[in-house]
Amino acid sequence: MGNGALEGAVIAVAGAGGPAGRAALLRLAEAGATVVGSDNDPERLAEAVDAARYAHGGATVTGDTVDLLDLASTREWAARVEKEFGRVDGLVHLVGGWRGSETFTKTSLDDWDFLELLLVRTVQHTSLAFHEALQRSDRGRYVLISASGATKPTAGNAAYAAGKAAAEAWTLAMGDYFRKAGARRGRRRRLRSWW
Repeated sequence: MGNGALEGAVIAVAGAGGPAGRAALLRLAEAGATVVGSDNDPERLAEAVDAARYAHGGATVTGDTVDLLDLASTREWAARVEKEFGRVDGLVHLVGGWRGSETFTKTSLDDWDFLELLLVRTVQHTSLAFHEALQRSDRGRYVLISASGATKPTAGNAAYAAGKAAAEAWTLAMGDYFRKAGARRGRRRRLRSWW
């Protein structure tokens, strides 16, 4: 990807304070996008935003502390991004976590409760909050990073694999909605990579 590939695009990054989020902020800023990150940890988010700004002087990289487990807060964030920048061309969902066990029978359902919130509920909230703005964009994209465990679960990763599989299924359902909405409007979207 060359510099400027995303010039003029407004991209939101959920989970921007983690390692993958930091990398996404840097890469998107390098490509010329206006980047709006969110995280529930304001200090970690500020460090990630500052690092991306510093690495790419002149890049517009901002951050909002958002509780993505709260649908109303997530919708407020989506509305704020669109109001401030006039559009939303993409959301990169990088909220995650991992818990596993030694064996299948030692799986704790508390791990499932934890992972269902991080891996599934946050995807539900961001997709519901941003889908209309993404539909309005001529290049709207929703990016979910998953894991091979979603389709090849192991005995010790039952809760994690189930959470990833559920997040993938939800995202594919959103993709079907986009496809049908585009067909109704007579629009076709070519799938292409951002980076």
